[in-house]
Amino acid sequence: MFKKILIANRGEIAVRVLTALNKMKIASVMVYSDADAGSLAVELADEAVHIGGSAAADSYLRADQIIAAAKTTGAEAIHPGFGFLSENPSFAQRLADEGIAFIGPNSNAIEIMGDKIASKKFADKAGVNTIPGHMGLIETAEQAAEIGTKVGFPVMIKASAGGGGKGMRIAWNEGEAREGFVSAQNEASASFGDSRIFIEKFIEQPRHIEIQVLGDKHGNCIHLNERECSIQRRNQKVIEEAPSPFIDEKTRAAMGAQAVALARAVAYDSAGTVEFIVDKDRNFYFLEMNTRLQVEHPVTEMITGVDLVEQMILIANGQVLQLTQDDIGITGWAMESRIYAEDPYRGFLPSIGRLKHYRTPEQSDRVRIDSGVREGDQISMFYDPMIAKLITHGPDRKTAIIEMQKALDRFEIKGVQSNTPFLSAIYAQQRFQSGKITTGYIAEEFAEGFDGVIPDEQRLWYLVCAASYMHARFVERAAQISGRITPVPKLPADWVVLLDRKPFCVKINLSDGGADLFVDGSWRYLQTSWVPGEHLFSASMDDQEFCVQMEYLTEGYLLHLRGTSVNAIVCSPRAAQIHGRLPRKEKPDTANLVTSPMPGSIVRVEVRPGQEIRAGETLLVVEAMKMENVIRAERDGIVEQVQVSAGDTVNADDLLVRFA
Repeated sequence: MFKKILIANRGEIAVRVLTALNKMKIASVMVYSDADAGSLAVELADEAVHIGGSAAADSYLRADQIIAAAKTTGAEAIHPGFGFLSENPSFAQRLADEGIAFIGPNSNAIEIMGDKIASKKFADKAGVNTIPGHMGLIETAEQAAEIGTKVGFPVMIKASAGGGGKGMRIAWNEGEAREGFVSAQNEASASFGDSRIFIEKFIEQPRHIEIQVLGDKHGNCIHLNERECSIQRRNQKVIEEAPSPFIDEKTRAAMGAQAVALARAVAYDSAGTVEFIVDKDRNFYFLEMNTRLQVEHPVTEMITGVDLVEQMILIANGQVLQLTQDDIGITGWAMESRIYAEDPYRGFLPSIGRLKHYRTPEQSDRVRIDSGVREGDQISMFYDPMIAKLITHGPDRKTAIIEMQKALDRFEIKGVQSNTPFLSAIYAQQRFQSGKITTGYIAEEFAEGFDGVIPDEQRLWYLVCAASYMHARFVERAAQISGRITPVPKLPADWVVLLDRKPFCVKINLSDGGADLFVDGSWRYLQTSWVPGEHLFSASMDDQEFCVQMEYLTEGYLLHLRGTSVNAIVCSPRAAQIHGRLPRKEKPDTANLVTSPMPGSIVRVEVRPGQEIRAGETLLVVEAMKMENVIRAERDGIVEQVQVSAGDTVNADDLLVRFA
């Protein structure tokens, strides 16, 4: 067995691999960039080697530096994680030439399956169902529009070397095909160093279902059932689960057989994933094969009990696969939520900054957290915006969802925005709970974007009770402070809780471990161990548990409960009347200004001073966290000033364009 392994990656996947190495008692080496010098993975590793600047091109994509680090430290093998060099056949071959084991498949398998055009041709010859499309390379935006028309809109414009949602666009007409080609090509070039583009038919109302495979170097190959990955935004997976609520035993067997046949045909010898698009009649079509560990691998591990990272290491060491197809079953159900540093209230724009407060739910047999950050860490503009993966398990899908909702309630992130309110909103929807999902789910259910969740009556009273209790404990604590110039008045019997200025009357009597509250026409008992200073208010009322996250404001509190965010002020009835008369603050007029919604760099500017613009036209493109974000005009107008040029770095809210 290997004695020392180098990890050529960062963040949560680096920590995940480190966990496996510790379990197997193998020494670890981390490589790191300038931005990751103080990261959790570097802290946990036995050794760490600096390999370059913050940008991936200056560090994690530098094969020479990584190989030199392996030689210097005596690492016998390299685990590439996912992304970066994980699907680079040249890197895998260089390692073989240097006598360093690559913990992944052979370079030939990577080259064939890593190229989406070549892999489709290969899969077709192997008898695997494939999607109609144009398998030749697309050279220009105009050609993309012509081929899109020939194939039939809608079409998917995809980077040949793409993955993880990068370099992908859906086009519904010729104009979108031209624009999508340019953005997909730029993203592909920046993320993978390969700008080749192809086009295939976009299957409407599809499901994205993938099969996990394991193959060794001795011809053995099995599959580990399927994962449902249909909940996506901008072709980026958001929620995954295993098994799929849609797949029956017959379809599972057929998909598994095709996935194994493809893996055998390419002599696959590691963990990999064969991805399929499945239509409403359970017809399935080969999409691509990812020749690496997938982000969503934990859900497969949770239902099969197989440690995929460990298996990759054993296979790379030349060992025979000890698992047979008969050993692989399905135990319960697992859900995974990708927790991103992005603002769901502002079109999911990347959120960059420092994690001022970071608390995760307690891990158990039912709750797992894969994370590469700690409180105080910086979320950088240079890498993917993922903060963590939250995985839950239950005996059935309903229980797994309930466990996920509870865990999301207790995932505290402050300092940057996160998508946890949006995730909570999805899990609460009846359509999601029924399993009637497609890759268009988010676009269909949140067509106007995400603007929070309107709470039902029960959750309103949960918020009222939480605000009342917290405020009462603050008043009680203040009364116990000695030496006050002005005595704190006795706790009043009648209060009014203002939730976004809407009044709710309440009475409260504190007791040990809770309080009696008169709300909604009756007395109820609230049980909680919350004390002032905590940001998480966990309680039970009417035998129902609930959890509210809170932030302290200059006046009152900001409360969060399953996708709902409200400002809460607790005051006397007289003060509530006064608040009701106060004028609302008017927002400043910014109709003529276009500001940057995020920190990033300007990729290109499409307008010039004096140019007449129509609503919806592209003004410029900002890149952040490896994704291009198109900034469009919200109204017709004439450009007066352009404040930036291509290559400029901007901060959030920096002025970009001014209209006359």
